Amino acid sequence: MASATGIPEQNAARDEEEPLLGRPGDVTQKPEQGFHWNLVTGTAVVAQAGVWILVALVWSAVFEANFIFFSYHPLLNSAGILVLIQSILLLQPTATQKQKIQGTYIHSGLNFIALGLLLAGLVVIEMNKASHPETRFQSVHGRLGLAVYILLILQFLIGVAQFYLPSLFGSVDRAKAIYKYHRMSGYAIIVLSVATICLATQTGFNKNVLHIRLWATIVAGALLIVGLLPRIKKHKLGM
Repeated sequence: MASATGIPEQNAARDEEEPLLGRPGDVTQKPEQGFHWNLVTGTAVVAQAGVWILVALVWSAVFEANFIFFSYHPLLNSAGILVLIQSILLLQPTATQKQKIQGTYIHSGLNFIALGLLLAGLVVIEMNKASHPETRFQSVHGRLGLAVYILLILQFLIGVAQFYLPSLFGSVDRAKAIYKYHRMSGYAIIVLSVATICLATQTGFNKNVLHIRLWATIVAGALLIVGLLPRIKKHKLGM
């Protein structure tokens, strides 16, 4: 039987579940599967490779150099991004209502941890700049980083309100209606976060102390994005 668009209904339904890249079902959590499988399903292994390479680049560089108070800034931020990526990968393949609800609880919990780590990283740099405040946010990395911090806080607060306090939006249906924008902005923030990490290689601290190569962060960041974005289900973005 054909739909109004002329596409068979069975095929149309399947297309709605199909990721942007990959076959239908590649990134759909099966009823009997545990949530841990979501972290390696489909192209998740590519995203995992990217984020773990990024963390390895940062942590190895920090511990090979002389450890100072400011060293906590890249450590905390990279750890926060690592947890943030796990929370996204875990929620993406959920399919049933039960999976979506349970997955959202885990997703919000991991995001709380990630945001805590990232804000701790912000506190470190603010304390470090306290004696010379005129140097705050002078680099492109610093300015973009501040924007990412603000966006992450807003993203977390809006996400919590949508799921736990939908009455703030007038009704549950109204809260659900803007889920797609929450997802879109989340992916945009990840891209901006990767750009911020790459720009960190151009700061004085990296050039003089850490010596992380720009090309290495670009390759790792590209792997992260290439592994993450194909798992997006188009219908969840209203496409």
